[in-house]
Amino acid sequence: MGSALTTIGLPVALGIIMFGLGLTLTPRDFARVARHPKAVIVALICQVVVLPALCFALVVLFRLPPVLAVGMLLLAASPGGTTANLYSHLFRGDVALNISLTAINSVLAVFTLPLITNLAIAYFLPGDDSLGLQLAKVLEVFVIVLGPVVLGMLVRWWKPSFADRMDRPVRIASVVILVVVIAGAIASNLDLLLENAGRLAGVTVVFCVLSLTVGYVVPRLLRVDRRQSIASSFEIGIHNATLAIVIAQTVIGSVEMSLPAAVYGVLMFFVALAFGFLIRGRGASEATDAATAEALTDDAAMDGAADTTRSDAPRER
Repeated sequence: MGSALTTIGLPVALGIIMFGLGLTLTPRDFARVARHPKAVIVALICQVVVLPALCFALVVLFRLPPVLAVGMLLLAASPGGTTANLYSHLFRGDVALNISLTAINSVLAVFTLPLITNLAIAYFLPGDDSLGLQLAKVLEVFVIVLGPVVLGMLVRWWKPSFADRMDRPVRIASVVILVVVIAGAIASNLDLLLENAGRLAGVTVVFCVLSLTVGYVVPRLLRVDRRQSIASSFEIGIHNATLAIVIAQTVIGSVEMSLPAAVYGVLMFFVALAFGFLIRGRGASEATDAATAEALTDDAAMDGAADTTRSDAPRER
């Protein structure tokens, strides 16, 4: 089931990451939903309903082995990570909405992640009682996901200045520990990873592209503001692969089930970066088209006014 570095180090790394998230959250981030209900509801429906359905279709289409198929559904059920906030900031999304969505998704994941994972296990691995998230394991998910977040929020409420000072060091520490732990996990399971990397690369890239696209296009079709749509895109498209790896390896007890998240966690950065430049270019094009349309409208209005002036002028006899 992996080395002590992964079984102990991964939960510690995830705990630091989620604690760092809690340091940035306040009750206002949850209350902000009331100000942008449409954007939040659309994003949550995409995250909880649309993405698992798309992921299920993909694993069937790519004919993944059952354990890897369950690993993909576990990844799809994982909420967005703090990396989504960074990408949203880089590409001018509504970062405040990202923070709110991350906070709400982290709470919902305690219920939706075990439900989706158990349904996937029941479908792809029927009769395998050794895998699954029973009540005791669901409580582990609760502790892993929400415990450090709540602790971080309490620290921010008690000592806001301390929370502000600790934000950057905690981020740096989480990245360093995560890199070390993931490197150790790859080294200890290199043969298994190389054996499955080829079949997982295609499905994880397609899943990432679809996640980002759904997160951007669906809100835009429903007339959600562009900045909020960008935030939704990265929140839905950038899943918390570390959480999926931890649950697969330490809660469920399957290294193989964690492979989709491991492959996705590497490729996702490049896919999300390319997608960000794509929608930024599209945004510039939309702005140009809007400016052109506005100019044409103004010209038409001026021409109409001139024609009216000429028609109203007294005629010479």
